[in-house]
Amino acid sequence: MKARLFLFSMFLLIPVLALAGCNSQSSGGSEKAKDKETHSHEDMNHSGSSEVPKGLKKAENPTYKVGSDVMILASHMKGMKNAQGTVKGAYDTTVYSVSYTPETGGKRVEDHKWVIQEELKGAGDKTLNPGDKAVIEAAHMKGMKGAEAVIDSAKKTTVYMVDYTPTDGGKKVTNHKWVTEDELTAAK
Repeated sequence: MKARLFLFSMFLLIPVLALAGCNSQSSGGSEKAKDKETHSHEDMNHSGSSEVPKGLKKAENPTYKVGSDVMILASHMKGMKNAQGTVKGAYDTTVYSVSYTPETGGKRVEDHKWVIQEELKGAGDKTLNPGDKAVIEAAHMKGMKGAEAVIDSAKKTTVYMVDYTPTDGGKKVTNHKWVTEDELTAAK
């Protein structure tokens, strides 16, 4: 009788232990996924102040004037692509895609879009080239300000500050910096 009770108990205990093991493995996997995402664009300050860097010049004849309704074609972050927005500012400058290691530590950020000429320490009016290094003065993401960046790409264009409502139902984003002219289209 004792032998049957022992076997029955083991029969019930083995599946419970197996399920517990599976659960701990899956949560470990999600921790690794969270670590990988630590410095993705999800860390961006989606909303910001309407202040712009000193020396940034308003665009004289932008394609999308301040107050224009636009649709965002870029997918810098979750809920941005195809979001409806409003132009809050339009500026002529050089825009850069950069890679850098955050000042706060962690994984290197590759091909971050966008940092503008006026957000790079000591850049002045000289356009930087791919491979050049510069210190970032912007704080779009945690650990960005003060980080040394490598320029991935550069182009002269009009950049826009926009308010938009994310397509994923998130909170309205105000004064988002920056979206380039080719990342916008007129709202439908």
